[in-house]
Amino acid sequence: MNTSHDNGRGGDDWEGVVTGLSRGMLDGSNMYHFVEVRLADGACLKVRIGRRLWKSLKTGDRVAKRAGADPAKA
Repeated sequence: MNTSHDNGRGGDDWEGVVTGLSRGMLDGSNMYHFVEVRLADGACLKVRIGRRLWKSLKTGDRVAKRAGADPAKA
C-alpha cells in the first residue's frame, strides 16, 4: 500500500473507491483525518483529507483528486 501523509494536494491525479476511514493525533495535539482508496488499477492509497470531507464519506463512496486541487467526493 502506498502511504501518503500529505494533504492530497500533490501533482497526482487519481480516482477510486473508499475502502477505509481513519483518524489520529500523530503529533499529539492535532487530529488528522485519512482515507484509504482503492484505485482502478488495484493499487491502494492512503491520504490525509479535510475533516468536512472525511465526515461526509463512507466505505464505497468514490473520491477523486485533480492536480492542484483537494480531493473531493466524485
